[in-house]
Amino acid sequence: MSAPPARTGSLWRCARYLRPHRWLMVGACAAALGSMLAGLSMPLVLQRLVDGPVAHKDMAALPWTLIGFTVLGCLEAVLLGARRLLVVRPSTRLETTLRAGLFRHVQRLPSSFHTRWSSGQLLSRTVSDIAELGRFFAFSAVYLLVNTAALVAGLAVLAYLSPFLALIVLVTYLPMVLATILFEKRFHVAARSAQDQSGDLTTTVEESVLGIRVLKAFGRGPETVRRFTAQARALRRTELRKISLTAALWWLITALPEVGIVALMGFGGYGTATGTLTLGTLMAAITVATYMRWPADTLGWLIADASTAASAADRYWQLRDVPLAVREPAAPRPLASPVRGELRVEDVHYRLPGAGDAVLRGIDLTVRPGSTLALVGATGSGKSTLVSLLSRLDDPTHGRITLDGTDLRDLSLDALRSVVTCAFDDPVLFSGTVRDNVALGLPPEERDDARIWEALRLAHAADFVAALPEQLDTRVGEEGVGLSGGQRQRLALARAVLPRPAVLVLDNALSALDVHTEREVEAALRTVMANVTTVLVAHRPATLRAADRVALIADGRVAATGTHDELMATDRRYRHLLRSPVNDLVPDGPQGPPSQDPARKVRA
Repeated sequence: MSAPPARTGSLWRCARYLRPHRWLMVGACAAALGSMLAGLSMPLVLQRLVDGPVAHKDMAALPWTLIGFTVLGCLEAVLLGARRLLVVRPSTRLETTLRAGLFRHVQRLPSSFHTRWSSGQLLSRTVSDIAELGRFFAFSAVYLLVNTAALVAGLAVLAYLSPFLALIVLVTYLPMVLATILFEKRFHVAARSAQDQSGDLTTTVEESVLGIRVLKAFGRGPETVRRFTAQARALRRTELRKISLTAALWWLITALPEVGIVALMGFGGYGTATGTLTLGTLMAAITVATYMRWPADTLGWLIADASTAASAADRYWQLRDVPLAVREPAAPRPLASPVRGELRVEDVHYRLPGAGDAVLRGIDLTVRPGSTLALVGATGSGKSTLVSLLSRLDDPTHGRITLDGTDLRDLSLDALRSVVTCAFDDPVLFSGTVRDNVALGLPPEERDDARIWEALRLAHAADFVAALPEQLDTRVGEEGVGLSGGQRQRLALARAVLPRPAVLVLDNALSALDVHTEREVEAALRTVMANVTTVLVAHRPATLRAADRVALIADGRVAATGTHDELMATDRRYRHLLRSPVNDLVPDGPQGPPSQDPARKVRA
């Protein structure tokens, strides 16, 4: 993957988070500059020492010169320590602010975004890229400024000592500047590629760990290892390319100052021998040139680090600049009091970003307060997409959905999701206790064990939770790995009913249960569903029969509505979907009474 050109503007955008601590950063830069100037002043004292007390054998002035050396050396050390102390708070606060801002932004992005981005890329941007930015602003940014200033100040001191010697050093340093400019462009491409490959590698590791049982069951472990090894080797090649580029630059910026010092000693020695230069001036010039070695030697590393940081900033803002498709309203409208739970879906269309065909193509539905609507349809018909719009996990691209007459987009997200709760076919659990997972939808001050046990009983999960070693305090492990699929689904269902919502959305939330347990759960849920507007996605006839109304979704539209028995009697597509072993809809065609169903004739 080729990287876009470096955008220093991305680094400047990150730097604005340092404004609350700008005086600390100014102080850190001033301390670093002060230590550099103290170091550069020492050669001038050396010149005075050699051309003064040493040349004239003035022993009385020698102690004062040595005291000057000592003071400058101590000042340099103190200022270096001060720089480190001053920069710690701004750099760590920068990391914290950037990381919190990115995580908050990712949490607010719609579900459609997360279908396009791998978790490894999100993880690498949130962790390693931001760590790189924090390190850059804490050290490299300061010394990139200070070391550049040190080179300029060093040349100025040389020019003060001898313009001719300064010209010699300048000539040897110019190729280094040109090489650095060329290097930065090539290194940025390699750095961006390495960061992207690292994100892909992280994704592979995460997916392999989470899906370890599937990989073992299908014997795909060796293949996964080969894929991981290939990605690791590709990353290694990119990192070696970065190292080779850095090594080439370091060779150049190490060799050229050496050449400059040799030339300085040659011409300066000749000048001293002929009397055009004093010995003190020569020694001071050589000391200054030697002092400039460290800024010159680290320049390549600092440029490389700046390029890596610029790439990390690009990746950070690439994610941070993703627009929020689901936004909080500027002036949220209050929920109706009390919330009746009437849902209206009015001419709703939905198209995934960048997709050609729409998933939903004009859905119109009304769900009366306290009633149950079941959605049924073939895989890919748009059922899950539709129910995800009810809690604004995404927003329609056209049309609107209302709750008690208020457009969902006019309600605050917190208010909406406090009265509309969901349980999905993929029961996601977090690495915490049973209590933490079931009470996830409640604020901490409202979490009551009695209510949690009541929700567990409704979901037929109380018995197995009571049998756990620590009951509600039992840690379920990452993604509930220690529980069966049915147990995880029942905990997710208990989590959905615990807040006592006005609207309950069940997206195949009973699919992992056996038929007997499903009937028990449905019987228990009827007490909840009697007073709650319920929208559920289901495919089992028993579940559909319990609904007040069933909507058949086909090709992103409502193909038919009615009770389960009515649709079985009048709609051939509905009968075919529920009875066919292949979960797909037959093409549209003329409908007739049940005796005319060709599938029934074949079975007869």
